[in-house]
Amino acid sequence: MIPEIHIEDYNYPLPDERIAKYPLPRRDASKLLIYKDGMVDTKVFSELPQFLPEGSLMVFNDTKVVPARLHFVRDTGAKIEIFCLQPVNPVEYNTAFAATESCSWQCVIGNSKRWKDDLLSYDIPEGCEAEIAKMNLRARLVSREAQTGVVEFTWEGGEPFSRVLELCGQVPIPPYLNRETEALDVERYQTLYAHIRGSVAAPTAGLHFTEETLQAIRDKGIDIENVCLHVGAGTFLPVKSSNVADHPMHREPFVVTLDFLRKLLARKGKLVAVGTTSVRTLESLYYVGVSIIETGAPEDVPQWAPYTRDYPYSTEEALQAIVSWLEKGCLSALKVGTRIIIVPGFQFRLVDVLVTNFHQPESTLILLVSAFVAGDWRTIYDYALANNYRFLSYGDSSLLFRR
Repeated sequence: MIPEIHIEDYNYPLPDERIAKYPLPRRDASKLLIYKDGMVDTKVFSELPQFLPEGSLMVFNDTKVVPARLHFVRDTGAKIEIFCLQPVNPVEYNTAFAATESCSWQCVIGNSKRWKDDLLSYDIPEGCEAEIAKMNLRARLVSREAQTGVVEFTWEGGEPFSRVLELCGQVPIPPYLNRETEALDVERYQTLYAHIRGSVAAPTAGLHFTEETLQAIRDKGIDIENVCLHVGAGTFLPVKSSNVADHPMHREPFVVTLDFLRKLLARKGKLVAVGTTSVRTLESLYYVGVSIIETGAPEDVPQWAPYTRDYPYSTEEALQAIVSWLEKGCLSALKVGTRIIIVPGFQFRLVDVLVTNFHQPESTLILLVSAFVAGDWRTIYDYALANNYRFLSYGDSSLLFRR
């Protein structure tokens, strides 16, 4: 049964001065709130390894943020911002990034009312004319839906689209920072272990990790693994309906390797997820396994799948179903999508410990945190507000033990 949850119950006062507009000079110098058994304490993020359970398996999301914001101009002089969300033609990220002449993307279009059916030219910044002008980057509107649409990009010179974005695009920092992208964001709005291009928002819990912190985790004997969930622009969307049941979740594609799934099945210690994107990936695996058991093939996870029925299968059975399906097909990785929403009442089947930042009021991420700590999210947020924690993407961190 879909739970009845009112988003206004997950509001809290967040003064603008508590939103971290810029990162600290050193990634692991942020505060670390530790929540365990209802008790809260403050440490420094560089101390994180000593508080992780012995024998844990720690999971990171190694998606890489794409410089997906492009600025174009009409012949009339009107400025049009185009924010690439996901590829349409070709539909696979790697193929779209490798395209050398044209590709189409689902996009958010700023100032869209000013864009008719004309071909747009890239708005070349001063000082970059020689390198970019020869590309002749253009944009054509294929279809339109409210503030989004499908845009076809064309360019010359044979460069792959990934290179076009590197030269012409900007890192899409969150809109609540209320500032333009700056040079430091290119490095700092990206995790050190970012590997697979495709996200339009960073998995921000990972922004705190330094090479020293990662090495200290390994030195403690904690196993580190990666999954990849491409974070969509929907991560910025507020819950506009009072009843959370009316809020649509966006689809996010994810990839999990066969070797990692085998490791999940064999693990004995706690499972530590770095970030809410890792949680959504890991907890979605159960429902993918169920779809294989019941239909013979993996299917995308619907938003409310965890709440609409009881499931008779164990977590081990679901994971084994995925492993067996991959082995039978001689596949090395599971590639599927999820729209899962994690709200109070959710039954966690895999994740025991969560590393995460402090999230916006009335957001789906607050709902996830509340579900993880059995409704005790206000204890955490009241403490953070009273102790001068910095909030949101460039803010401080927390280590939460599931209740």
